[in-house]
Amino acid sequence: MHLVNEKVSASSWINKVIKPEEYERYLVDGKDFIDDDKIWQQIDSSQEPSRERVREILAKSFDIKTLSPEELATLIKVKDPEVWQEMYEMAARIKHKIYDNRIITFAPLYCSNYCVNNCLYCGFRSDNTHEKRERLNMDQIKAEAEAIAGRIGHKRVIAVFGEHPDSDGNYIAEAIKSIYEVSVKTRKGHSEIRRVNVNAAPLCVDDLRKLHEVGIGTYQVFQETYHHETYRQLHPANTIKGNYQWRLYVHHRAYEAGIDDVAIGCLFGLYDWRFDLMGLLYHAIELEQRFGVGPHTISFPRITPASNSPLFRQADHQKHFVSDEDFKKIVTLLRLAVPYTGLIITARERREVRDDVLFVGCTQTDASTVIGIGGYTKNSGGQNIDEQQFMLGDTRSLEELIRDLAKRGVITSFCTAGYRCGRTGDQIMDMLKKGHEKHFCKLNAILTYREWLDDFASEETRKIGEEVIRKEIEEVKKQTPSIFSKKLYDLTMSYYERISNGERDLYI
Repeated sequence: MHLVNEKVSASSWINKVIKPEEYERYLVDGKDFIDDDKIWQQIDSSQEPSRERVREILAKSFDIKTLSPEELATLIKVKDPEVWQEMYEMAARIKHKIYDNRIITFAPLYCSNYCVNNCLYCGFRSDNTHEKRERLNMDQIKAEAEAIAGRIGHKRVIAVFGEHPDSDGNYIAEAIKSIYEVSVKTRKGHSEIRRVNVNAAPLCVDDLRKLHEVGIGTYQVFQETYHHETYRQLHPANTIKGNYQWRLYVHHRAYEAGIDDVAIGCLFGLYDWRFDLMGLLYHAIELEQRFGVGPHTISFPRITPASNSPLFRQADHQKHFVSDEDFKKIVTLLRLAVPYTGLIITARERREVRDDVLFVGCTQTDASTVIGIGGYTKNSGGQNIDEQQFMLGDTRSLEELIRDLAKRGVITSFCTAGYRCGRTGDQIMDMLKKGHEKHFCKLNAILTYREWLDDFASEETRKIGEEVIRKEIEEVKKQTPSIFSKKLYDLTMSYYERISNGERDLYI
């Protein structure tokens, strides 16, 4: 185990890490793109819309066009339950139009929980003496990846790092390389991690280039809350995270560094959910306008209890906690407002909540989730709040989730083909907006699902899963040659046969 130097001067490191010129060049008249007063004016000035006006906005969403802030503010004001039902149904239709009948799965891999920040809601915060601190070395990271790929069967991970001098760009880059090096023999073939996404500190351009060079997938950084004053209250000024604009413009730096796919997010429950929802839309629009590419995914976790968190003892913040009903509205409105983007629902949420919103508009979720450092190799079961960033609401295994989805006719996809075929950045955005990407994804979902069923599924799950595959192949047949060429169909079936015989990682 690597021993972290706890005597590092946080202030001196902050001065070294933060490069004001890397975000100041994006400011307009010294201001960032989040105007608190303007957002509240847009929310407060909107009246409950007529059903006709709502349908006009929904039609724009269905055309896969990003809504304006004014249009989102209008939808936020809807009160009629019948109109909301229309919005839920439209969100589900849009999701199917763009992403077809599939859910992508992944696992978080926590590499280090040392952190110099002191966020009032987080178990990793520096003042939390209850938290058990660890930082994995490369052999330990490989062991975690082997457990995730070889015992569970995931093909994607999101590697998570606290913000600390010993979790810098070099360490993160080395971790990505180590995860990609893993290959584990399985029942009929082999398994490996094919896509390493990263949730880490906002880095400078030079460090982000290091991640790009080793093949990072999506670079994910959450703003937490877009409201300036609330952000200031929750993130002490003597920390790196206390710099709002350094964090806000990290995705700009990622694009500068050559990273194609970035992910934004917000921790709902820190401030009024309507404001932060608007902030996410403004963020997506800013990236579209600056770089021609919006966020690859958006995350919208709700705050959950964390070890020794002061926030849960503060009544003025509890008023912002989000109900299940409002959470479903948030997911729906995100799908309508930014229709092209992937939406990630995590195991933070209770099973019944997750099952509900998955079908409203979510495209990705985790399973067999462990958020303690080294938790997959420890395989101890249960949750220990002093070893985790927060508490999980849904602890289903990947197999349980796959079986539950299959019973509802949904195919679980382990596809990572697009990223290795160059369908990233502006290319994938263009394909998503035209509704074309789902065709590639449908075929690759069938192939990767076959892999997982053969390598990991119980007999019960395999039978249910094969019925899903049968229906998916029938759909492809019906869409040949109108959508799928005969040549492409034959190639897919050829790959399917080869995978059934033990070959792996064949993709369209």
